This record gives sequence, C-alpha cells and structure tokens, in this order.
Amino acid sequence: MSPQALQEEPTDSSAVTAGVELEWLSLEDDETIRWASTPHKYSVVPGLIVGIPLSLVLIGIPIIIASYLQYTNTNYVVTNKGVYSKRGILSRDVQQVGFNKVQNISYSQSAIGSSLGYGSVDVSTAGGSGVELQFRNIPDPAAVQEVIAKEIDTRQQGDTDRDADTDDVLEEILIELRAIRHAVVDETDEYATQRPADHTTDTTTAEQSTTEPYQNEP
Repeated sequence: MSPQALQEEPTDSSAVTAGVELEWLSLEDDETIRWASTPHKYSVVPGLIVGIPLSLVLIGIPIIIASYLQYTNTNYVVTNKGVYSKRGILSRDVQQVGFNKVQNISYSQSAIGSSLGYGSVDVSTAGGSGVELQFRNIPDPAAVQEVIAKEIDTRQQGDTDRDADTDDVLEEILIELRAIRHAVVDETDEYATQRPADHTTDTTTAEQSTTEPYQNEP
C-alpha cells in the first residue's frame, strides 16, 4: 500500500483490509478501519539468512518455519478510535489502545529494514512505562505513523468542538437564569413599592367607617 493511499480517507473497508484475516477483530458500531496489514514480506529475510545455512544440520528448519508462521499470524489494524495488534501461532494475543490514551507515537527502521522498506511503529500511552503497543516490521512505518497521528488529531478536534458546544449551551442557560432572576427581583420590588400605598388606603377606609356612626347621631 502506497503512502498516498494510506493518507487518503478510505472509501471501502474491504479495499483497506484486502489480504488480511481479521476474524479476530471486534469493532464498535461507529468504528471503521483506516489501515490494516501483516508484517512486511521481507521481514522474514533475516530468519532465512540464519535458517537456511543451519538447515543443513536441521537446526535452521524450525527457525525458518517460526519466521514464516510469525509473519502469517500477525496482524495490525488502525481504526478511527484506536490501534490493534494480534500475534500468536498456537495462542492468540490481542492488544488494543484507544486514541484517548495515546501519548506519543514514533517509528524506527534498522539498516536492513530501511533498505527493504519496513520498520516498526511504537505507541506509548499517558501514564504508561515505555511502549504500550508496537507494530513490528510493517511496510512503510512513516506513512502508518502519519495515519495514526491524523486520526488522533481528528479525534482531538472533535473533542474540542464538543467542548465548545457544551460551553455555548451552558452560557445560554446562564443567560436565561439571569433573566429569570432579574424578572423575579423586579416583580418583588414592584410589589414592595405598592404595598405601603395599599396599607394606607385600607387604614383610611377603616377610620372613615369608624367615625360615620357618631356623625349620624342627633
């Protein structure tokens, strides 16, 4: 897969995962695959270099077989929510790290890997000690690092937008509460202003009612 293809937004997940067995992968409803691969096919070359000469004394055959099985039974996946790693020949070891936990990503290439086009991507998490997850011997590690960085930036931008929307909603609620408070205070002041006048009117009426019987006597 070319670096350009890795950096473009995938339109068909089947094209991204072509040639990769992902029956072990369980995704959320809104989770989509951005990149998936096995280790680079040339990553078995060091095992062949060591294993072929030793195969003359049968020691190298297990080395060759182990290198091939490790190549065929290892998968790496990048989604819009995190990174996944699956390894294991007889058993299965699956790791997952969400982008909300990722602190740092880096890639490295050995001399052989640089010449043959493969390397490793390291993912470190906040609060973790060292590398939490590693994509070993993958094709074009620099491009894969960019894919991961792009997804993290997209997620962080989305979180920022949601925080801004929340702040706007809280500001609107605060404005409404202030308006209600002012309306209550104004109504209370108006009632307090009218109350003494009503009390004076009631007192005058009562006094007039009291003096009327005496005025009517002969």
